Amino acid sequence: MQATSQSSTPTPENGPVRHRRRSRGPLLGVLASAAALAGLATTLSGGANAAQNPHERGPAPTEASVTAPLGPFAVSRTTVSRSSVSGFGGGTIYFPTSTEQGTFGAVAIAPGFTARQSSIAWLGPRLASQGFVVFTIDTNTTSDRPASRGDQLLAALDFLTKTSSVRSRVDSTRLGVMGHSMGGGGALEAAKDRPSLRAAIPLTAWNLDKSWPEVRTPTLLVGADGDTIAPVRSHSEPFFQSLPSSLDRAYLELNNANHFTPNRPNTTIAKNSISWLKRFIDNDTRYEQFLCPPPQPSPSIAEYRGECPHTG
Repeated sequence: MQATSQSSTPTPENGPVRHRRRSRGPLLGVLASAAALAGLATTLSGGANAAQNPHERGPAPTEASVTAPLGPFAVSRTTVSRSSVSGFGGGTIYFPTSTEQGTFGAVAIAPGFTARQSSIAWLGPRLASQGFVVFTIDTNTTSDRPASRGDQLLAALDFLTKTSSVRSRVDSTRLGVMGHSMGGGGALEAAKDRPSLRAAIPLTAWNLDKSWPEVRTPTLLVGADGDTIAPVRSHSEPFFQSLPSSLDRAYLELNNANHFTPNRPNTTIAKNSISWLKRFIDNDTRYEQFLCPPPQPSPSIAEYRGECPHTG
């Protein structure tokens, strides 16, 4: 906004010109000082907010923005061939086209047993358009077990931050993992092996290991009430219960859903994943409104367990 100023010219009926100028001088000085202080306070306030959280990306969120098919950022993509990497099977990187807001947090996503990255591809542009660099990966083989998939997620993040063509866009200190089925089990494995990860979101996760007290990464587990491949009673629920109670953790059970629901665009998964990633990868408390108070049962949510995110 452009500032404007107005001034008036002294007139004889207001007294001698020289007296008018003398009386206005101190007054103008006081007003100018007050205006300067007000401006300084506003600047310092804005600077303090920016310094408090320099990782906010994008406008303030709304219900419409977190449920929209795409967010505020235009997205580009680049393909990573299998032959150009080691430790995982290549994939596709989705990233905000503009760099005007600086670097972005990143998340790697692994598919499930027998599946390829195409099964989770919808999450690429959906999350990247909200202000993340997203790497949907293929695994070395489609039959790799969860522990291997966890290692591959970490290898993909290392490639993304150290070697990829978009590495300069990524903040290597703000990383997360996601995965479907055995890929979700892999996300738990990755979080256990690398506590510095900021967020983990296993989607209808499958893993023979039911206990995860070692995890120190804020974790959102997404189960499905109709899942017969990784039933919530023997997978997502015990995974959640085994996480440390002091950890930021949540369990979301989808209503009228099955094991493969995360393979298709899903507003409930997207909204809660965006909110979780924003809150814990970007430390963006503007998204707490979608996590606190915790979501209630609805046509799309059978159950939600979890508390408001810890502060600090």
